[in-house]
Amino acid sequence: MSADATRLLRRLGAGLAALVLLLVGWAWWGSRLPASYGADAMGVADFGGGPEGGHHDGHHDGPDAAGVSLTTLTADPTRAADVRYELVARAERVTLPGAMPFDGYTLNGTTPAPEIRAREGQLVEVVLRNENVAAGTTLHWHGLDVPNAMDGVAGVTQDAVLPGESFTYRFVANQVGTFWYHSHQVANPQVVGGLFGALVVEPAAGGEPDAVALLHTYPGQTRSLSGVLGDAHREAPAGSRVRMRVVNTDNLATAVWVAGGPFRLVAVDGVDLHGPTPIEGRRVIVPAGGRVDLAVEVPASGGVRLQAPGVSLVLGPAGASAPTASSPGEILDLLTYGTSTPLPFATDAPDRFSYDIGRLPGFLDGRPGFWWSINGRIVPHVPMFVVAEGDVVVMRITNNSGQSHPMHLHGHHLVVLARNEAAASGSPWWVDSLEVGHGESYDVAFLADNPGIWMGHCHNLPHAAEGLMTHVMYTGVTTPFLLGAASGNVPE
Repeated sequence: MSADATRLLRRLGAGLAALVLLLVGWAWWGSRLPASYGADAMGVADFGGGPEGGHHDGHHDGPDAAGVSLTTLTADPTRAADVRYELVARAERVTLPGAMPFDGYTLNGTTPAPEIRAREGQLVEVVLRNENVAAGTTLHWHGLDVPNAMDGVAGVTQDAVLPGESFTYRFVANQVGTFWYHSHQVANPQVVGGLFGALVVEPAAGGEPDAVALLHTYPGQTRSLSGVLGDAHREAPAGSRVRMRVVNTDNLATAVWVAGGPFRLVAVDGVDLHGPTPIEGRRVIVPAGGRVDLAVEVPASGGVRLQAPGVSLVLGPAGASAPTASSPGEILDLLTYGTSTPLPFATDAPDRFSYDIGRLPGFLDGRPGFWWSINGRIVPHVPMFVVAEGDVVVMRITNNSGQSHPMHLHGHHLVVLARNEAAASGSPWWVDSLEVGHGESYDVAFLADNPGIWMGHCHNLPHAAEGLMTHVMYTGVTTPFLLGAASGNVPE
C-alpha cells in the first residue's frame, strides 16, 4: 500500500472515530435530565389513536392545554373524617422476632406499619409525620384509586415530606378490597427497609372474618409473613370461613397455595371475581405489588395452611396444626378462571396505545449502561401517554426485554382483554399490578375517569429507577411539583 493510501486510511479512521465520539457525546448530552423539571413536561407526548391507529380527536388540545392543577383534585375539604390515623416515620435499627437487626424504617415504631381499615364510603384521613427519614418520604395508596392530589408520588403529586414536616392524606374509600400503602420517595430502599403496611376496605355493612398476610423480604433476611419469619398462626374456629388477604410487597412475583383443603380465589388486586370455583393442586401467581384474596374453610379438626416459598400461615383453633404441601406444578390461569360477565364499558372504539418494554445500551441521565426502554426509547425520551377524561383506553403491553416485569398503573384498574392474542374467557380479570413475562403480550383496557398525572411503572422498584417508568397524563391537568436532583424528589 502506498504512503498516500495509508495516510488516507488514517484520516478516514480518525474521522470515523471523531464521528463516533460526536455521536456518543450527543447521546450523552441528550440523556441528561434538567436539575429540576415537571412531570407534565417529561417525555414525548403520545396521543394514541382510534381503532385504525389514527389521531384521536379528543386529544387535540395536547398536554399543555390550560386547565387545572392536580392539587385541586381532592376529596371534599369540608367533610369530616370517618377514620383517622397518625403515622410517624422513623429511620432506626429494626429487630424482627428471630431475625438479625438491620438498619430500616418504621411507622409508629413497627414494620409492617399499622394496618389501616375502613368501610366503603368512609372518608379516611392519614397524617404522615417524618421524624428523621433524611431523604424525606411519602405514602402511596397502592391499588386504591384515590384523587390525584393524594397519590403520594414525590415530585408528581406532592413534595417529599422532610424531617420535621407532615402531610395529611384524605380520600373516600370507594373500593372494597385488599390494598396496601408504601413510600414513593426513594421507593426501593424505603419499601424494602420497612415503610409499608396493609390497607383493607370492608363493605359498608361489615366484612367476613379475614386474615392479612403481608409477604416481605427485609434487608439481609429470609422472607417474612406479616413480620414473622417462618411459620405464623392465626386463631379461627373450626368450620369457619376465612378470607385470606395476601399482599406481595416484594420486588419479584411469588406463588401461593393452600394445604389442608380446597380454596377459591375470590379477588385479585381488590376486585372480586365472578363465579370463582374450588381449587386444589394449583398455585396462584402474585405479581410484585399485587394482592389475592383466597377463601378457605377451617376443617372440623386441625387447621388449614396458606403457603408461599419460605413462609406459611396456619388458620385454626389454638394449637391446631395443618399439613404442608410442596408447590403445585400447575398454575391457575386467570384468563379462564371463573365465569364471564359484561364489562362496564365498551371497548369496540377505544383510544389505542402501545407500551413495548425492551432493553438498550445508552445513557440515562448521563450514566452509561444497559437500560430498560419503552417503545424503543430511554428516559427522558420515553412516551407520556396523553388521554382525555371519558376515553376508553386500550393498551397493548409487550415485553421483549429478557426479564419479567410487574407493571403497575396508579389511579386506575385495568381489565385484561387478551394474553398473547388469546381472548379472556373467565371472570373479568381486573388488575393494577400485572406480571408481563418475557415474550408475552397483554391487551388491557381502562376507563379514563380519574383525572390527573399518574405513574405507570414496573413494580420491581430497581427496574423503575433504571428507566422503566412513565406516566398517563390527562389533558388540561398540570402539576406545580418538580422532579430532578435539585428538587429533592426522587419517587423511584
